[in-house]
Amino acid sequence: MAKTKEEKQQENLERIKNFRLLDDDFMTACFQDNIEGIELVIQIIMNNKDLRVTDVKIQYTVKNLHGRSLRLDVYAEDSNEKKYNFEIQRSDHGAGAKRARLNSALIDGKEIPKGFDPEQLPETYVIFITENDVLGEGLPVYHIDRVVRETGKVFSDEAHIIYVNASIRDNTELGKLMWDFSCTDAKDMNYQILAERVRYFKEDEKGVQAMCRAMEELVKEEKVEIVQNLLKLGKLSIEEIAVSAGLEAEEILKIKESITI
Repeated sequence: MAKTKEEKQQENLERIKNFRLLDDDFMTACFQDNIEGIELVIQIIMNNKDLRVTDVKIQYTVKNLHGRSLRLDVYAEDSNEKKYNFEIQRSDHGAGAKRARLNSALIDGKEIPKGFDPEQLPETYVIFITENDVLGEGLPVYHIDRVVRETGKVFSDEAHIIYVNASIRDNTELGKLMWDFSCTDAKDMNYQILAERVRYFKEDEKGVQAMCRAMEELVKEEKVEIVQNLLKLGKLSIEEIAVSAGLEAEEILKIKESITI
């Protein structure tokens, strides 16, 4: 039996109560138009209170020369034109070494216009905030840079990768930040800038409504993607796909027309 609108609404409210900044969709909402919050996060990870973020893009899509794209959780620039990409990863699989390499490469590719001097490439930081200790050494943070094997000296290409282990929530500034990322209740958080945003989307009527709408849009997008894949397979009828996706047949036809166009 299909769920009523009220039942779906209650389900959404329960999900919102359990959201954390480690949850991608909730993080996106909390950091949207929140340059102060992103600046705080980067300052703590970089251990630099003087760092000033000047530009931020959330869920930012970058493309390579062949048109393939990747969506970055957060892409920021500071007052010294250094670039920062930080990703929230609950799954260890999504935070592998080659994923970090891919992000770094796409950021570099974005910065290269025709006739560009490579020496003008900006310094970049790809930062993974991971729910588990992906690298397995029990450290709160891992800084990864290229080195010359024979001498041990840093190879200064200014492309950096940082892994932050959110499972360590000690009394350091970084540990307190990771506590906040793992926290479901704003009143238990350490950093007011982050707590205010979490409180807004969990407790304020307008914030909760906005979060519910965002969740509904996400579900709709996921359904459209499923329908598109089923249509491309061509093994089910319009009616069968409609039943599988919980949509009306007319909606399936509209999606089919958009694929054809």
